[in-house]
Amino acid sequence: MNAKRGYVPEDERYFSPAAIKTMKTASRHICYLLNEGYDLKQASTFVGNHFVLSERQRLAIARSVASNEQLKTRKAKEKTSLEGSEVWIDGFNTVITLEVMFSDSILFECMDGTVRDLAALRGTYRIIPETEKAVHALFDTLKEQNVKTARVLLDEPVSNSGRLKTLLAEIGEEYPFDLDIQILKAVDSTLWDKNNVITTDSIILDHCICWFNLIKICVQKHCAKTFCVWEKE
Repeated sequence: MNAKRGYVPEDERYFSPAAIKTMKTASRHICYLLNEGYDLKQASTFVGNHFVLSERQRLAIARSVASNEQLKTRKAKEKTSLEGSEVWIDGFNTVITLEVMFSDSILFECMDGTVRDLAALRGTYRIIPETEKAVHALFDTLKEQNVKTARVLLDEPVSNSGRLKTLLAEIGEEYPFDLDIQILKAVDSTLWDKNNVITTDSIILDHCICWFNLIKICVQKHCAKTFCVWEKE
């Protein structure tokens, strides 16, 4: 079985230069609708049907774009340093994106400055060869930021959350910061009122007090390839 996280053979066609060009046009239309107050799902469906986009192309756009108001809010809450801080980490969200990076699968540069993937969790998860690399990349960056305490939250309903907790704890023994790993039923809502949140989940970014763009740092450090499906000004 191919263990590459987030890999789909059709992606070469879905994200070819010609396809990306069409998606950028579609993204411009969706952004217009978002800024006029339309719901993202409705806008993505309407525009996606018009441009005959695949489900993965629509998902890539939906995860990449945001309204002007959302961009303004997220930027205002973004921190540039974690020196001596306690951080709260959306565990599966962060580890899976880093697994995708080490799998050389599709990553997207998003309008809010984050890097997101197309890996679908849907309650199932298994550790793959890239998982250990992903955890080290996460912890290496926390060490470089001189973090005091790292609290990693994992979703209880997701399979193998206990195994990932064990792996995180084992690798974490090598690092100088305090590490607290929790398995919770409601990770997203728990992070809503927290400072120094590490995630790319758009809903959490819109609710949390402040956040840190750790994934982008890891992607830049490892020179990972990213795609852009929206038009930069």
